[in-house]
Amino acid sequence: MNLSWLFFWRRRRLDHLHVTMFTRQGCHLCDAAWALLRREQHRHGFRLQIVDVDSDPELAARYANEVPVVTINGMVRFRGGVNEVLLRRLLRANVDQGS
Repeated sequence: MNLSWLFFWRRRRLDHLHVTMFTRQGCHLCDAAWALLRREQHRHGFRLQIVDVDSDPELAARYANEVPVVTINGMVRFRGGVNEVLLRRLLRANVDQGS
């Protein structure tokens, strides 16, 4: 029985990545970004968190009109939307690095 596909799948896991999306209620761009992030999370296994900026005055001031804002391991990678091609490149780069 050939199990090489299993090793390939495990290699693609990115559980060392922590992705946070800052959002607010009624944001249609946030809904689209969240759906994309959930699909990629299912594929790659990274940790995913959602934060409502209106729950914290400091976050609301910082990200007022920029949501969705997506950070990967604390670094802002997307503001105002998530580019699917760039997201996949970022994830692929982490897979290829083996980190």
